[in-house]
Amino acid sequence: MKKVIRNGKVAVLYSPGFGAGWYTWNTEHPECIYDPDVVALVEAGKNDEISDLIESKYTDDYFYSGGSSELKIAWIAEGTKFHIHEYDGSESIQFIDDIEMEA
Repeated sequence: MKKVIRNGKVAVLYSPGFGAGWYTWNTEHPECIYDPDVVALVEAGKNDEISDLIESKYTDDYFYSGGSSELKIAWIAEGTKFHIHEYDGSESIQFIDDIEMEA
């Protein structure tokens, strides 16, 4: 899986806007949270071009790109375990070490 790594941190894509998740609506494509091409578009403020890019990448399979307009990048230290949580389409990143386990 290709990733963008800078200064020991990995770019992780998530969609905090309500309505549609990025990864959580496309769990069969875990690589979407690291996609270097999408990271570049988000950094350039070109979220409106992401849907066209995704359509060209996933020609053999379905990918819902509705959450692309709200995509953000979280820079997470390499090796940090995390989970992308979704509520009503709004995604957030939870660090595994911070999640309290129920007894």
